[in-house]
Amino acid sequence: MLKIEIINGEAIKQSEEKVNEVHLVYNTEYTEGDAIRITVDKPNGFYMIQLDDAIRENLVYLTDNTFTYEVPFGEKKICHSPKSFYGNCHVLFVRYATTEEIAQYRNLCLNKYDINYIESTCYPHANANVETRGESVFAAKNAINGNRANASHGAWPFESWGINRDDNAKIKVDFGRDVLADKLVMYTRADFPHDNWWVQVTVTFSDESQIVWDLEKSDSAHVLNFDKKVIRWVELSKLIKADDPSPFPALTQLEVYGVEAV
Repeated sequence: MLKIEIINGEAIKQSEEKVNEVHLVYNTEYTEGDAIRITVDKPNGFYMIQLDDAIRENLVYLTDNTFTYEVPFGEKKICHSPKSFYGNCHVLFVRYATTEEIAQYRNLCLNKYDINYIESTCYPHANANVETRGESVFAAKNAINGNRANASHGAWPFESWGINRDDNAKIKVDFGRDVLADKLVMYTRADFPHDNWWVQVTVTFSDESQIVWDLEKSDSAHVLNFDKKVIRWVELSKLIKADDPSPFPALTQLEVYGVEAV
């Protein structure tokens, strides 16, 4: 059974439950404290979820029976499209992912519904040791939401991972299971001259292998191809910025391409 609930504290405001695919149409404006809770009967499995009809669907890997997503308000909302979680009609769904969806070669980092906590049950999940001023527009989760717009900084559509001028900053994306990857694509923020850029980063994989990656100033994709490897996570560290007056390098998007390991 699959279930979607709109909750606020202990109160359940609306609930829908079905066997293979469940839809919930919520004809009410969200209020502060609202959250979306999904419940599945098969943890450690692949699901297609849509928690907001403006953000659309996303293939995720759930490691627990439940996952709760807080509806964002105020400062937490501005890293999202203003169309998201807005108004008095919201269409949500959860279904089992198909064999074809799971097997396809894809960006294994993509999670539009990642949450800004150290731990999550919904993968992939991004976590960093530093974020600029703790603001949502500079949170690690922004780097895996699929939005590549990098010509400015701040509120959506220019949210990014900001390192708060910390040369020891690092970001890790955990896939929650083993994947077979062979390519990394990165979009660095390119709000020049406000932004700096990295001339070198170190990519560390869960198999303990590393690649030192030399970069150039660019607003386009940085692409790194490597031999196929089975990994559970990838980390960017040792971020060396260019000799430029700006102290603000940042990451707009990190993508890892491959397939499931099994």
